[in-house]
Amino acid sequence: MDIADIRSKTDADLRTFLAEQRSLLEDLRFRAIARELKNVHELQHARRMIARVLTVLHERTLHA
Repeated sequence: MDIADIRSKTDADLRTFLAEQRSLLEDLRFRAIARELKNVHELQHARRMIARVLTVLHERTLHA
């Protein structure tokens, strides 16, 4: 999902997506600690997706 897709979602959808991404990141961290995670770049991708969503939500609060 790119930034244009994120910007097109509503605030409620973004908050739901944010909660999903945070739980995914937690799961990825546990799998990385247990050495079950094959692609460690998934951690970086999940963190960046969370940052993108938080950035869009913050921009919306500033412009409101």
